Amino acid sequence: MKRFIGKQTRAHLLPQLFMVIGLLLSACAGGASVSAAESHSTGTSVPTLSETEEDAAFQSAASETPEANDSDATPPAEAAPAIRDPDDWKNWPVLPDAVSDTVKAIYQRGLENGNDPHAFSILGDCHSLPEVFLGLYDNDEPAVAALDEDLQETVEQFQGSFDRYSPTVVVGTTEGALLWAQWNENEEGYCEPNELPIDCELRYHKPVIAFIRIGTHWEARNEEYLRTLIEKLIDNGTVPVIVTKPDNRELDERVNHNLAKLAVEYDLPFWNFWASIQDLPNSGLSDDRDMYL
Repeated sequence: MKRFIGKQTRAHLLPQLFMVIGLLLSACAGGASVSAAESHSTGTSVPTLSETEEDAAFQSAASETPEANDSDATPPAEAAPAIRDPDDWKNWPVLPDAVSDTVKAIYQRGLENGNDPHAFSILGDCHSLPEVFLGLYDNDEPAVAALDEDLQETVEQFQGSFDRYSPTVVVGTTEGALLWAQWNENEEGYCEPNELPIDCELRYHKPVIAFIRIGTHWEARNEEYLRTLIEKLIDNGTVPVIVTKPDNRELDERVNHNLAKLAVEYDLPFWNFWASIQDLPNSGLSDDRDMYL
């Protein structure tokens, strides 16, 4: 997998991830001292879900401000929130420019429920494996030292979340797979018998943020599965961050459009990763495999 993620793409992707985290937590730090991560075939055999299995899994899963020194000073006017049109998602900014009250409330509720302000999670496939995405920030001191100071603070805040096993990051993962107990590899033995991958991750790791980075395999029920995943995260007090995918294997870009629609509907942060790589050769994709970075 390392061959699919070049240095130039890393230069786009990693600082953006940290900025997303920093933006979220600097805006949501009232309850804790904090400062300011797609599914496809890899050429190997990957198990898939039948329609019956996916339907059964879905049914189971569904069951801080400084004091003013001048009392006469006029407070600055707040900028009106940007109106996001899912049909125009390609022109949305790479990073969200604000954090909504909805997101702040989810984050604070998560802290009250015992979520760990030092933990984030990823729902993703092979593009999210630690060896190709973020793992080096837990074990490569020179790489961390090369970051800007604010990004170093973010790495310190989330030490331990970058390079770890997670039942929600598996080669070939789809939306439905995260709602299917048999997809849970439980490699480290901390998941309970027949526990869904998403439920195990939320119970065990207690993340305050979760990046949703899946979607290459598209079929009609994906929106239902995504809704279930998003609502599980929100109910847990975990802030979902929607991430666009780089490819258009479905040919009509319905996946990223659907992600944008759900980001608007649930008032969630949207990391437009697709927009961040369009200036790269071949829009950041491999010449021989159009699903790989």
